[in-house]
Amino acid sequence: MNLKISNTKKHLTGTIKVTGSKSESNRLLILQALYPSLKISNLSNSDDTHYLQKALKNEDELIDIHHAGTAMRFLTAYFSTLEGREVVLTGSKRMTERPVKLLVDALKKMGADISYEKNEGYPPIRIKGKKLEAKTVSLEANISSQYISALMLIAPSLPNGLEINLEGKITSTPYIKMTLEILQRAGVTGTFEGNTITIEPTNKLEEQTLAVESDWSSASYYYSLAAISESAELKLSTYRKTSLQGDSCLAEIYKQFGVTTKFEGDHVILEKRPGSKPKHIEENLQNSPDIAQTIAVTCLALNVPCYLTGLHTLKIKETDRLEALKTEIEKFGSKVKATHNSLELLPQKDFSENVSVATYNDHRMAMAFAPLGLKVQFKIEDAEVVSKSYPGFWEDLEKLNFEIEKTSI
Repeated sequence: MNLKISNTKKHLTGTIKVTGSKSESNRLLILQALYPSLKISNLSNSDDTHYLQKALKNEDELIDIHHAGTAMRFLTAYFSTLEGREVVLTGSKRMTERPVKLLVDALKKMGADISYEKNEGYPPIRIKGKKLEAKTVSLEANISSQYISALMLIAPSLPNGLEINLEGKITSTPYIKMTLEILQRAGVTGTFEGNTITIEPTNKLEEQTLAVESDWSSASYYYSLAAISESAELKLSTYRKTSLQGDSCLAEIYKQFGVTTKFEGDHVILEKRPGSKPKHIEENLQNSPDIAQTIAVTCLALNVPCYLTGLHTLKIKETDRLEALKTEIEKFGSKVKATHNSLELLPQKDFSENVSVATYNDHRMAMAFAPLGLKVQFKIEDAEVVSKSYPGFWEDLEKLNFEIEKTSI
């Protein structure tokens, strides 16, 4: 599905209910599989969460998680602990190009039985579940936090719990803290001090319902819309001021664009008043790399130069997001300098017309570029890719007077 999008409205108002956080939902689903006494409310309706739920219920040997990267990492650890269960875990073509070696190596050190079906270090992988009695494991700290979270989530179910020693500088600390706080909310004892994470063994958890906060990464597109508009008042639910999600730093970052954030009950209200825009944006997004695309496009729309760093994990996402951003932004006439860890935008005032933005099987490419429709009409290819994390995104944009038309490219 290819879409032509535009919006000539200068003032944005509306109320949007954003789906539950994919990050929280997927962590809680693994915990629920290990401790069935847990119940979950406001679960994400994303593809990733759907595929994870389906995989957890699947009794076949072959389990296909499609594009769901979080599911691949979490399930690799989960199935390693299921004594007597043998599975082959696979996914889309892109998934078979995304590395799992560091996680697999760590699990093997703990005694797991995992082998590669095709290419060393990449899915598909064969997992023969067994009892893991290791007490400690070490792995590099500057890797995807999902590897670390995968080990944390299975840790309480292990007979000795687990001490995880992180070597070097830690990447995406908020996501590690999110996993720990979710474990603690459920009743697991654990600590994260310095470079050491300790999770105590837990035989059973009390029967309880844990609510999922809505996704801050999804909120980023509304921050972008507010920033690009002349004025806005957007009400989003369901959000907490004391959020576990690293991307909640949006509230602070977007102050630079004149967007204020106000919490009322379980809603957050974004307000933009007419006024000045920043001369330059510089941010280290090491702890929140998923909002890099959103910020870059916001700056493109407002003709604001930006320099974003801490982005090395973006090269192993659904696509190489740094190269994808460079390619698509430059279609509009601006210049981008990208390294393995950074992106510098040198915007041009005028936008090229009749641009068609490729999405690379990446939901965030589609949604990050969408707010640019406030400045210029353009097309988005394979727009249905948003279902990975936010299936109702285009319908919600229409509530804000966006004109969205199916088209051929």
